[in-house]
Amino acid sequence: MIFKNAKVIDSSFELKILDVEIEDGIIKNVAEQIPYTDADMVVDCEGYTIIPGLIDIHIHGCMGFDASDGTREAIEEMAKFLLSKGVTTFCPTTMTQPVENIEKAFLAIKDSIENPVEGARVAGINMEGPFISAEKRGAQKQEDILEADFALFEHLYNLSGKNIKLVDVAPEVPNGHEFIFKAKDLCRVSLAHTTGGYDDIKKAFESGASHITHLYNAMTGFSHREPGAVGAVFDTDTVFAEIICDGFHIHPAVLRSTFKLIADRLVIISDSMRANGLPEGEISELGGQEVIVKDGRAALSDGTLAGSVTNIFSEIKNLVEYGVPFEAAVKAATINPAKVIGVDDKVGSIENGKLADLLILDENMDIVAVYH
Repeated sequence: MIFKNAKVIDSSFELKILDVEIEDGIIKNVAEQIPYTDADMVVDCEGYTIIPGLIDIHIHGCMGFDASDGTREAIEEMAKFLLSKGVTTFCPTTMTQPVENIEKAFLAIKDSIENPVEGARVAGINMEGPFISAEKRGAQKQEDILEADFALFEHLYNLSGKNIKLVDVAPEVPNGHEFIFKAKDLCRVSLAHTTGGYDDIKKAFESGASHITHLYNAMTGFSHREPGAVGAVFDTDTVFAEIICDGFHIHPAVLRSTFKLIADRLVIISDSMRANGLPEGEISELGGQEVIVKDGRAALSDGTLAGSVTNIFSEIKNLVEYGVPFEAAVKAATINPAKVIGVDDKVGSIENGKLADLLILDENMDIVAVYH
């Protein structure tokens, strides 16, 4: 199959008029003019835009299902819904719960990787909690929070089939820095739900943390005398930072400024929960706590933000509306998350040899086709 005359986000994340050739599910060639014969299937994409399939590395649930349900059905229903929204690869994300619940969830995700489910590709696990700060727990349950326990993590890592791609920790919890130093050899360590200030977070980066979970949310903020966790992220060149772009978690002006500062290290996430895709007003659940969605905002009964009901593609459109360049937004939803979870050799950009995960967008920047 050859897509002709499309505006394509190329491997440098610039929009160019190119042809894209696919063979056996792999991108075979990307060039200005690809020759073809009558035997080839040719699709004229003039007026359309082709971008890589989206990657969501932090999603708890959607369509009434949650990764922590611990069932293959939950992962498959999530995968099918995500593919319909242009997400071709994702990491089901667990949260602070009893250890036996986490074990059950990991076994279900492991099965979904080894025996692929229908829909988006399951690339691995994002383990958010239970090694977090009670003070910055957000929508996580306090009674299930634990000290940083590397032996427990190593057990869970092996149980998962070594499929954990990200593990979260607040560096100030007991054993936090020792945990980071050891866990970094197994997967990427992310700082999350932390009271740590600038010095604490910089020390955690030195210990081996190289990622931060939902920047600005559940962490110390940035000011001119107390740069906090956010300032520590700005003051490094190597740490990737997740960012939720639903318009509720972060003000559009802050999103715009953050992309100007560290666009090459930003990773758009949904942090979506099981209410995503369902009618508003119904009582939903996140980590054993009741959640209500009203006017697109998901919150606990006390008003605490509880994940989101957005999706990555909607967030890209939000960012463009806010003034962020389209190419930068797409990069933060494709190759950047692919690098974080170590799959950028297979997905995340449109270039020869990679899997043909592609979205076709019309002139209104709406999805008209998903190739996976």
